Amino acid sequence: MIVVAGEALIDLVVTPDGQVAARPGGSPYNAARSLARLGAETTFLGRLAGDGLGRLLRERLAAEGAAIGVPEPSSRPSTLAVATLDQAGSADYAFYLDGTAGADLDYEALKQALPADTTALHVGDLGLVMEPVGAAIERLIGRDVPASVLVLVDPNCRPSAIADDKAYRRRIDVIARRADIVKASTEDLAYLYPDVPPEEAAKALLDNGASLVLVTDGPRQARAFLPDSILAEDVPGVTVVDTIGAGDAFGGGFLAWWTAHGLGQADLGRPAAARDPLVRKALRAAVAAAALTCTRPGADPPTLAELQARNWWP
Repeated sequence: MIVVAGEALIDLVVTPDGQVAARPGGSPYNAARSLARLGAETTFLGRLAGDGLGRLLRERLAAEGAAIGVPEPSSRPSTLAVATLDQAGSADYAFYLDGTAGADLDYEALKQALPADTTALHVGDLGLVMEPVGAAIERLIGRDVPASVLVLVDPNCRPSAIADDKAYRRRIDVIARRADIVKASTEDLAYLYPDVPPEEAAKALLDNGASLVLVTDGPRQARAFLPDSILAEDVPGVTVVDTIGAGDAFGGGFLAWWTAHGLGQADLGRPAAARDPLVRKALRAAVAAAALTCTRPGADPPTLAELQARNWWP
């Protein structure tokens, strides 16, 4: 069972011509949908509102076959993000977080909802910024997640939503020390490690305890940094509609491929000759899932069948 802990929200997507569309979103929510569409047994561990938007988020998860780990709805309104697209399809975000459902999850509720058969845990984004859910996830990882569970953290840093840079970086550092895989964009690394090249930032994360650091860089090569090697994979050329959800599909794609092939935490510690070909294939799957997501509006990750039809699933 792959568990994704964090927030769900509604993206209000504003196109360059001023059109507005409401679409389900939130990085952990998108990752959960991506995993489920790729055939992984998935539980979303986040609080959903009882309003109409919350019901939409709930129905989408159910339609994908993802379990809802916290079924009790929050009385608070759904969390919102306004994503304003530029001509290239990149989004600039503004967030409406205070007093919303995405934050409404404390440690005791989170601990109780964690499935006993969890084999991998994916955390990140605003779920590590809002309170009390952020502190709850940090505490859960530090106290309750078994050492054998594969942990992937995708910080997906949102500076405009972070009130205390120092506290946020401390939380990411604490969680990253327990994480087996850190997935980050070059923008994330620039925020977490100011004035440090991405390669050095990735090495710092490895030195702090991660076994693998996955770094995305828009249309440029994605890289996998390991203690004794660096792997790279080209991004397929596609017509970009927008980039919303691409990074979430990347992390979901990697984790889905890795676990679908019976691989777990221990396999990251194999000798390079045995490990690297597996990491490379999972990296290729991640890049493919992200690229196909960019070809349609909003966070709409591909299914396994779609990737296999293009021969993009190793």
